[in-house]
Amino acid sequence: MNQNINSTLIISTYNWSEALELVLMSVKNQKVFPTEVIIADDGSKKETKLLIEFFQKDFPVPLKHIWHEDIGFNKSMILNKAVSKSIGDYIIQTDGDCILHNSFIKNHLKFAKINHYLFGSRVNIQAFYLKDLFLKKQTSFHVFSKGIKKRTRAIYAPFLTILYKTKNVFSKKFRGCNTSYFKSDFLAVNGYNEDFKGWGREDSELALRFHNRGIRGKRLRYCGIVYHIFHQEKSKDRLEINNNIEESTIANKSVWCEKGVDKYLSEKQ
Repeated sequence: MNQNINSTLIISTYNWSEALELVLMSVKNQKVFPTEVIIADDGSKKETKLLIEFFQKDFPVPLKHIWHEDIGFNKSMILNKAVSKSIGDYIIQTDGDCILHNSFIKNHLKFAKINHYLFGSRVNIQAFYLKDLFLKKQTSFHVFSKGIKKRTRAIYAPFLTILYKTKNVFSKKFRGCNTSYFKSDFLAVNGYNEDFKGWGREDSELALRFHNRGIRGKRLRYCGIVYHIFHQEKSKDRLEINNNIEESTIANKSVWCEKGVDKYLSEKQ
């Protein structure tokens, strides 16, 4: 395991403190901790700030809150800001509605490799179970747990992960709520493309630029698991525009975006 790597867990969130509470509880249950945790907050109201302040009192590692004003869905921008403020050489990324398996950090660090990025499995927690989930404050699940679907994704058998080889082509199994990469690789492609506004394609387009630069992807099948809490779908009113940006990256084999993370790197930490 790459335990000597300084790592930053980045959790993106927006106005759902009830879900974020379970995510932070699952971080505290990790078998291996990251060096720090950063909440990348896309403009949440006061409830999220108060929740983070509560957890900061006895969190096992530094817990930082990076916030900007709510001007619509700007996930690319807040993630760039979070990475720019991180101290980790390795970035592990999830969302504020994804509860982490207790070996999540351990698994990502175990398979971390320069010029590679990782992506794990996402198990879905169903809508009918949300009342029980939040009442129990449940953060532990297994393949037979009530309230989940896509159960085979909940199978935890990391010895089988080695069967999944690294690939030099993008996989549709990739999800930005369960990925990790070296910060040096992220900076080499200038991070997230801030031309993306609204929901959709910001994560996959980053991975495509990774591949265009020769950074390979590895699927963490049977480990690196998150449990995604059901919510209504975000507005897809800009999806066509975002699709066009991604198609341009594919057609031009782009490795760099003009509106990326670089503008934050000169700011004082």
